[in-house]
Amino acid sequence: MLGELAIKKFAIIDDIRIPFKEGLSVLTGETGAGKSIIIEAVNLLLGSRASADLVRTGEQTAELEAYFDIEPDSHAAVILTEQGMDGSEGLMIRRLISNSGKSRVYINSRQSTLDLLKRVTWNLAGISSQHAHQGLLREENHLDILDEFAGTRSLRKEVTTLYGKILPITREIESLEAQREEKIREQDLLQFQVDEIESAAILPNEDEDLDLQRDRLQNASKIFEAVNGSIHEIYDREKSLVERISFLKTNVGKFSRVDDALDSVASRLGSMIFDLQDVAETLRTYSATIDLDPESLELLNQRLDNISKLKRKYGGSLSSLFEQYEEMKADLAGTLGLGKKISALVQEKQGLEQQICQQAKILSMERQSAGITLSDLAQKELAALEMGKARFEVVVSSQISENPQDLQTQNREKIFSTGMDKISFMLSPNPGESPKPLVKIASGGELSRIVLALKAVLSTTQSLETLIFDEVDAGIGGATSEKVGLKLKELGDKHQVICITHLAQIAKYGASQFRISKQVINDRTCTSIIPLETRKERVEEIARMIGGQEITPATLTHAEELLHQALA
Repeated sequence: MLGELAIKKFAIIDDIRIPFKEGLSVLTGETGAGKSIIIEAVNLLLGSRASADLVRTGEQTAELEAYFDIEPDSHAAVILTEQGMDGSEGLMIRRLISNSGKSRVYINSRQSTLDLLKRVTWNLAGISSQHAHQGLLREENHLDILDEFAGTRSLRKEVTTLYGKILPITREIESLEAQREEKIREQDLLQFQVDEIESAAILPNEDEDLDLQRDRLQNASKIFEAVNGSIHEIYDREKSLVERISFLKTNVGKFSRVDDALDSVASRLGSMIFDLQDVAETLRTYSATIDLDPESLELLNQRLDNISKLKRKYGGSLSSLFEQYEEMKADLAGTLGLGKKISALVQEKQGLEQQICQQAKILSMERQSAGITLSDLAQKELAALEMGKARFEVVVSSQISENPQDLQTQNREKIFSTGMDKISFMLSPNPGESPKPLVKIASGGELSRIVLALKAVLSTTQSLETLIFDEVDAGIGGATSEKVGLKLKELGDKHQVICITHLAQIAKYGASQFRISKQVINDRTCTSIIPLETRKERVEEIARMIGGQEITPATLTHAEELLHQALA
């Protein structure tokens, strides 16, 4: 619960400190005294955005402090422990707002962030103000309210998580399919080019090898003449090289027995004869291979011409041709790979879609059940607030999808990140009228009571420790305000309730009461807050609320009666 609130140099407030107790606390005072500024201060201490305009004129910094008494196992205590802070003595929040617009946050004397402040305080207090009333009219908020009541936030989070997984997979499938379509359009050309290169059956360095072969073919007749002439000179003609060396060998060999040196020369001449015979045989074999057919040269030129065309087409060299060939084959294979990847992703997506459809249907059924319960309970609360003839309904509906690309159930109900449901709070203020959206029919007084009724119902499921009401008395009076005051008192039996009110019929039910007033001191407006601790002080304040500034014995008597009725 909120134990104490301190405000310094904030708007028209100079320095006030408000100690709060359990039960219903009411804040009363004249219009413009600064009651709503106190609500703004609490909002800032719960994590809302600050503005330099809120700093009191002429001051450098506004300072806000709130002390909350928290349970050891509460959400706030758990967060404090996670952050290495001790929450055993409560939670102290301090916020400094400079006139430059900068803001500093301190939690239990340690400087912290706004994000951490929001995490710590998210369930410490709930503020129902005129702004909150308008929020109730927006249908996008109705889903949050129902999920809070139904306890389906965790299930909704599962749906949101699945939705978050499906979206990127869907985008990836779409991207891959676009790539595959492009590949398919290119596939015929790629296949033709691959086939063209493969049919050519070009070998590595074949162009260089063919250039050498062409040179041989172009000189084939001359080579043939040279080879065969050499054979003739070595072996076949009269006085051939073999014959003449044989003569030398025989001539020298005559004297090899006389001189060993000549024996060596004779042996060498014999080796020359064998070498020349071997050369001649090699030349005869080579001569048989010489291609003298003109058609061979023509065919080789055609082959070189074909290779040259392919080289020009695919980069100018055989290495570039082979490189492009491998890339084109990889592209063709990649088209098949894309298909396999798309199939795997589609299968994964279908599995997730099956899960989200199941979870969305379960979530929808729980919402529908909770919607009926919320409608019944709200109806009872409205009856207690003088709206017994009104009919409140929670309508759970879905949107039928016309787009097959939408995420949808088998019955074509479109699934969003929050599920498949649209929630609308409907009201029929008078018998015989069909329910319509709140924004179209709810008056200020009706809306205040609807908010209070919903707060009364939701307080049984929400873990909020403090409920703060501003403008809950807008547009009501008489017996209705009496019922509203009684309902606030009942809420105060379960929660700490703080209420700003202009109505004596509500103020009388407060377990504690504060009077807020403003004065002009040294030409400056200042707001002060005074706890009304005695019965006499409360009677006088309630009398002022009844009769204005002129308090008569009659209004005092009436105020005494009102307070007696409430406290009896």
